[in-house]
Amino acid sequence: MNTRRFTILHSNDMHGDFLAEVCGQQGELIGGLSLLSGYINQVRREEENVIYVIAGDMLQGSVIDSEYKGISTMSIMNYLAPDVVTLGNHEFDYGLPHLLFLEKVANFPIVNANLYIRQHNKRLMRPYHIIHMAGLDILFIGIITDKVIDTIQLDGDVGSFITLEEASAEVGKITNAYAGEDIDLTILLTHIGFESDCELANLLDPTWGVDMIIGGHSHTILEQPAQINGVLVAQAGVGTNQIGRFDIVVDDDTNSIVEYNWQLVPITASHIQPDADLQRYIDSYKQDLDIKYNSIVCKLASQLTHPSREQETSLGNLFADALAEWGEIDVMLLGSGSVRQKTLGPVVTLNDFLACFPFEDNLTRYTVTGATLRRMFGHWMRAENRNQEGECYQVNAGVCAVYNETARRLDRLLVAGQPVQDERLYTVGLQGFHAKNSQAFLDVSMEELRLAGRSRVVATCVQDLALEYLREHQNFREHVEGRLQYIS
Repeated sequence: MNTRRFTILHSNDMHGDFLAEVCGQQGELIGGLSLLSGYINQVRREEENVIYVIAGDMLQGSVIDSEYKGISTMSIMNYLAPDVVTLGNHEFDYGLPHLLFLEKVANFPIVNANLYIRQHNKRLMRPYHIIHMAGLDILFIGIITDKVIDTIQLDGDVGSFITLEEASAEVGKITNAYAGEDIDLTILLTHIGFESDCELANLLDPTWGVDMIIGGHSHTILEQPAQINGVLVAQAGVGTNQIGRFDIVVDDDTNSIVEYNWQLVPITASHIQPDADLQRYIDSYKQDLDIKYNSIVCKLASQLTHPSREQETSLGNLFADALAEWGEIDVMLLGSGSVRQKTLGPVVTLNDFLACFPFEDNLTRYTVTGATLRRMFGHWMRAENRNQEGECYQVNAGVCAVYNETARRLDRLLVAGQPVQDERLYTVGLQGFHAKNSQAFLDVSMEELRLAGRSRVVATCVQDLALEYLREHQNFREHVEGRLQYIS
């Protein structure tokens, strides 16, 4: 048997998680790019054939990223030197033209096979990258689908083959093109969520020779990879507190993985020597920003938290209340993903706030009937949407929604403490991103949002509103109070 050993390290959804955090009673440092780089450097020294990949969403989540619109992140990623990267939805947050600029900043290949420039039927990015290592050829193909494509749909120039079936067909095109080239290993780098990765694996024709899917987006923590239709499927959670590691043996004669071991390696100072040079490089950004952003915005009565996008949180309540009050809105549907940190306060600096609530979106007030409002809640509160891949919401005070899991229906919806009446009109607040994707996220079209009454943009930047609200509400107290309830 003619075999080669490889180590594949993989990260996803790093979201600007540049700095280590103190964890546990012993005060151990965990995560951060300095420790992550230290581990990658260690593995590259210890093992002969090492490949490091990132499955999307390097951008967004820190002031260092947002201040420089991703340029700082790309520069820091150049230091990590991944061998190949695929696009996540947040790579588009600063706009398509800026993404193409960031690609030029990157010293590493960024692959995606199924995004096209609509008018010219040309792929937006390079679709694949082949790594030649230890005498073998390893093919990486990048994929993104409609589950996370919504940001890109805002740009009329970009189209895509975005259903799972269409994405699978794109994989087939590329693998068939190289069928005669003796590709030894084929790996899909995806950013579509773990459940969709498993569905995609089932759609792949075994003759295409796909060996592995390394994914992101759903922030899934695994004990072991799934193995579906002969394809290994893995993901490495979120941030930089851990990294996925495959140690594999590839048979050059059969072009297949004959042995593998996978582990989710914790990135902690107890067993990793930090990369001091990278830390100094990150600190050069941080020092400038600390001077600019270390001013205190407010002090809250207690720390607020946002542990999960799929449930009501005290931090989500704060921002939903702030926007509802400002816009004089009956029901504020604040995208849970707008809140990017799990905690805030009690002392809130400008740096803390911008990292927690980074999006500069507009806020529009729509008028809908009670029947439409009930349909919207029933759509996004359903169980199959609360799977870490669907879009969920936080709501303002006075709103109470009760969803019956067994009956799969919305049992009760109160606004201002009163039951919603189907014929009555209510105002609903939506951020621009969520309004433009209202059909997918809320089962209501833009035409329906405008049908019952005139819509009005009440703010051009929700971030500014939330910041002013905090400045005016010192020692503010917020609780989880049963605004969103799920019963059996």
